[in-house]
Parts: sequence; structure tokens; C-alpha cells
Amino acid sequence: MADDSMSTPTGSARRRAGGRGRRRKPPVRRKGWRIAIWSLAALVVLGGTGLGFLYFKLNGNLNSVDINAALGKDRPVNVDNGSQDILVLGSDSRAGANGKYGRDEGSSRSDTAMIVHIYAGHKQASVVSIPRDTIVPRPSCTTPEGKTSPAVKHAQFNEAFTVGGAACAVKTVEAMTDIRMDHYLEVDFAGFQKLIDKLGGVEVTTTKPIHDKWSHLDLSAGTHTLDGEQSLGLVRTRHGVGDGSDLGRIKLQQAFIKALMNQVKSVGMFSSPTKLYGLADTATKAVTTDRELGSLEKLYSFASGLKGIGSSDMHMVTLPVGDDPVDHNRVIPVPEASAQIWKALRADQPIPESAVKAGAGATTDADGVVK
Repeated sequence: MADDSMSTPTGSARRRAGGRGRRRKPPVRRKGWRIAIWSLAALVVLGGTGLGFLYFKLNGNLNSVDINAALGKDRPVNVDNGSQDILVLGSDSRAGANGKYGRDEGSSRSDTAMIVHIYAGHKQASVVSIPRDTIVPRPSCTTPEGKTSPAVKHAQFNEAFTVGGAACAVKTVEAMTDIRMDHYLEVDFAGFQKLIDKLGGVEVTTTKPIHDKWSHLDLSAGTHTLDGEQSLGLVRTRHGVGDGSDLGRIKLQQAFIKALMNQVKSVGMFSSPTKLYGLADTATKAVTTDRELGSLEKLYSFASGLKGIGSSDMHMVTLPVGDDPVDHNRVIPVPEASAQIWKALRADQPIPESAVKAGAGATTDADGVVK
């Protein structure tokens, strides 16, 4: 969270969040985590039908990061109240298959971040989206080269992933929230597109036309079944809807997640072994997890615990933010409102609506554009 020296932000950040006055950076995607998890959950069928060799092949596709070893014991208390907190990131290396969506300086980066809180009983969840341009304190992190990057008092949130990968992103979130992340899930940019295509597309309804040459999206008002390329365009678009802010883009992403969850539930993944394998192979190549979820057995167990949560059971909000007084192309958390959200999640309680409404992202021009 921002330090107390920062002035209380204002709602005008809605027009500026995302850095409109700076170099344009193609936004990003991700949100295929739910598909990935359910695809992997279905793999138990493979083990039970004598196709063990496929199971081991798919298990070998998985990448995992040992967050616990990287961060050690200097972390928030692991509260054992039946709830779970998961940091979900969308990664964009701008390399390989990702390169066709734009070039970017440096290595991997995360332009989409969500803290998913699964309440005790695993029947409901809250999701807090963190705008990528939010200015927060970043703790010291270890770089991929093994060097130490010193702590920074004012850093752009998505730089943590660039500086120190998954471990630094988790460390930054835990410093912001004082909530220990139980798990980490990362979905690759190009992998997300392939997952949507393997799924057969996602049906959404747009209440207004969306045209954005930057994200290659051209949709009329109405109902559409989006393929992977179009889905990426939708969750990346800023310029096609409203004032072009990152806060508006988050609203589109949140609406797409709910449509995606409904789509997954309507697909009979067990009815076609070929489709099941295709989804599972794509999903295992697209996701990176923490070490505790780094096998098919563990992912299956995790997914089984989420099967009772539908789109209507997921409360999606945006971190309350406003203008950064130092740089109006950036935003900072609203101190009191952000503290209320983290306090509620630590206590496994619903997020107060009054806290959500305190931020510039509570209402945007993108509200209701996608259903």
C-alpha cells in the first residue's frame, strides 16, 4: 500500500490510469486460469483408463516455482482458517509465440494481476484486480541472475515480476496486503489463446461496438463466440472502449472471466478423450504454478476444492486507486479503503462495498459493455 506521505487520490484517475500520456504498450491477457485448472482436473480420467504414459507426459509439461524456498520465513502468518489466497498473473515475455502481439523492452512482465480469495467452505470467492500501473513499495528481491535488487519505496506494481519473477511478485503482494499467498498461478500470453481455441471459443454479448486497431479487435454490438485471438483482443483492449484507461480494461477482463467460467461448465470435457487430451496438453504447457501445485495430482486436488464456485459466486472488484500526485499517468491505492479490503480478506469476511466505491475504478465507461 502507499505510504502515509502520499496525498489521498481523486477519482480523476479513471481518465489516466494505464499511462495514456506515455509510450503505448499493448495491454495483456490472461484469465484462462480457470480453464487450465479444470482441464487438468479432468486428467484423472487418463490415469484411470490405462493411459498412464499420457499422464506422465502431461505431468512433464508443468513448470513450477518454489516460492517458499525463495522467500523463506519472512512472510505473513499462514492463517489456518479454511480460506485460501492465490496470486494469479498473466505473463507476457514478448518472446517466441508471444512476439507477434508486440515488442517490449526487457524480459517477462505481468500486466494483469488478481488476488483470488477462496472463502472457508470453498463456496464463494472474492477477486481483487490490481491495476498494473499502481505505485507501491517493492521489497528487495533476488533477480534471475542471483543478485539483490534493493527495496524501492515507489515502484510500479508490474515491475516486481520483471525484476524478480514469481517470487518477487508474491513478495510485493504480501508486503502490500499482509496476507500470505497460499498459491501462485501464472498463465502465458500465447497459451491463453490456445486454451480458448481448444475450448471452442467463449460466448460474450457486447452492448456496444468495440473497435481497436492496437488489439486487433473488431466487434459489432451483439452476441459473439470469440476465438483465442479475439479473446486476447478483448482482454487487452484499452482504446476500443470508453476513455482508454487500464481501469476500464479491468472491467472488460472481469466480465470475460465470468463468461469463461460459464463456458467451461457447459463443455463436456469428459465426453471426448481427444478433446480432453488437447485441453490438458495445452493447459499444462500454458501454466506455471508454485511448487505445492506443481503436479497433476496436486492440481486435481486443488481444482476439486473449487468445483462448487460458479461465476455468480465470485465477487470481482478493483483495488481502490486514484491519481498518483507525483505522476498523473500512474495511480496509488486509496489508503483507508485498501486497508479495509485486506483486513476483510485476512479475516475471511466479505469485502465492504464502501471500500470498493472509494476507488476510481468502481465505475468506468466499460461497465456493462461485455456481458
